[in-house]
Amino acid sequence: MMQEIIDKINLHKSRAKLAQKEIRAFDNELSVEIFEDFEKVKTIDTFIYRFIKFQDMMGEKLFRFFLDELGEYKESMSLLDILDKLEKLGFIDDAMQWMQYRKLRNKLTHEYPNNEDEIVEGIILALQTFDEMEAIFNTIVEYKKV
Repeated sequence: MMQEIIDKINLHKSRAKLAQKEIRAFDNELSVEIFEDFEKVKTIDTFIYRFIKFQDMMGEKLFRFFLDELGEYKESMSLLDILDKLEKLGFIDDAMQWMQYRKLRNKLTHEYPNNEDEIVEGIILALQTFDEMEAIFNTIVEYKKV
């Protein structure tokens, strides 16, 4: 089961990474004008979708199964409890930082077209945050190989 989760997350990670690379290669700094180029919008939409799936699967599936394999998971644990445990075990640096990732995910999910400046801010933050989440994922995957 754990390997299936890792494989699914890897799919989202690799596709988000490709979209992230394309976005970073855009000619100019991200601004609301980006929404005038449909090809760029498609790339951004792909990144946001894969970012959300990546974050969801890590927070809702990977962390629980990983802690369970370590003998550290209890059914009564909330997400914050899980994050605190992962922090204590050294797999994440800051449980509250992951909660910020979750807030960003929610913001990206619920943005509306008339908030283009906020959407751009969220995209810029997600591009940075993705690298941090990827590092956490890679740490867990590498640990499992040992």
